Amino acid sequence: MDFAHTPRAQELRQRLDAFLQRYLLPYNAAWHRSVQDGVYPPPFLEDLKALARDEGLWNLFLPTLRDDEPGTRLSHLDYAPLAESMGRLPWAAEVFNCSAPDTGNIELLHRFASAAQRAQWLAPLLDGRMRSAFAMSEPDVASSDPTNLQTTVRREGDTLVVHGRKWFITGAAHPHCRLLVVMCRNAGAAGLQGEGADPAAHHRQHSMVLVPLATPGVQVLRNISVLHHHAPEGHCEILLQGVRVPADHVLGDWGAGFAMAQARLGPGRVHHCMRTIGQCELALQLAAERTLERQMFGRYESQFSNVQDWLAESRIEIDQARLLVLQTAWLLDQGGAVDAAQARTQVAAIKVVAARLQSRVVDRAMQVFGAMGLSPDTPLAQFWSWGRALHLMDGPDEVHLRSVARHELAQARARAGAGSAWFTTPEQLQAAPRIR
Repeated sequence: MDFAHTPRAQELRQRLDAFLQRYLLPYNAAWHRSVQDGVYPPPFLEDLKALARDEGLWNLFLPTLRDDEPGTRLSHLDYAPLAESMGRLPWAAEVFNCSAPDTGNIELLHRFASAAQRAQWLAPLLDGRMRSAFAMSEPDVASSDPTNLQTTVRREGDTLVVHGRKWFITGAAHPHCRLLVVMCRNAGAAGLQGEGADPAAHHRQHSMVLVPLATPGVQVLRNISVLHHHAPEGHCEILLQGVRVPADHVLGDWGAGFAMAQARLGPGRVHHCMRTIGQCELALQLAAERTLERQMFGRYESQFSNVQDWLAESRIEIDQARLLVLQTAWLLDQGGAVDAAQARTQVAAIKVVAARLQSRVVDRAMQVFGAMGLSPDTPLAQFWSWGRALHLMDGPDEVHLRSVARHELAQARARAGAGSAWFTTPEQLQAAPRIR
């Protein structure tokens, strides 16, 4: 395992960082003002996207791109530092066509879409001509367990009928959003029945349906604020009431929705976590600089030992998290060459690590800034809100901790008590030969 960035990744990161500094940061205030005035996306965004594509900074995230598709075909490990750079400016990813949830939806379509679905949805997503949303979470159930989902899809001849309610659906309020990838329970699917029932059948009861946002019966009810932060692209509540789409709008196989959702999560979590690390790096940078200029009780903040501890702890924790995420990216790049259960476990682990990291690092930075850290004058308040949301988004920390624990227990069972070889009991001491 070598986590040194390849020459290609280094070169692309340098170009991307230069692009951010030269073109995006000068527009940052204008972006926020435009959103504040209700003009979203800002009119200059398309020009920035065209410029990024012309400079080869486009679709940086998908290692399986074909030769006739636009993008760079980077590995997960090579994309990771680019995601970290983009994370420092939350609206930057859209400029490079690397925004969530589009990246995950593009990967789903790339792996499972039919030729017709690729032409209708994948091509415009890769070109940045439209946006999409992934509709899974629901308000009335614990959506971290997909078997709880209540939104249903049923077949009526050549038609699929979808009925249910989704919420916190990221991207659905974006004016260019055209597609919902909806996770549904197959209507009439039986649960586990009696002794000896196949537990795996519980995870073959869901399908993904491609629902154009403009389909009759689809209602975007509201854009839900997250800790009073209003995202212009939306975290929306959506009602799907008797929505009818053609039967060929099933993505992949009927009943394969759960497996596809799991396949989507790995790379997406790496992207999320690296963007989080980018925000934490910026928070630490801002905090360190602030301690050198802010005085209290006749001394600079940087001279207080507890503040020095905060900076040191943040640096250590960021570097630890980055190494774990990079290892996970490397594991995903190995494909079938590594244990799939180990890869899934690390994907769960980085989700917990990233959320905790952002909460701690940004909280320390806000404390360094004092009241300014609570204001919109710095990005810290937004970073903190996003970090708190990460403890719940894509499944709460507790679910991922359970996944890691289950893997650890499975390994312990497989070892069948091998750890006892490390014990030194009184009986073993008595029986041991004496060495003269």
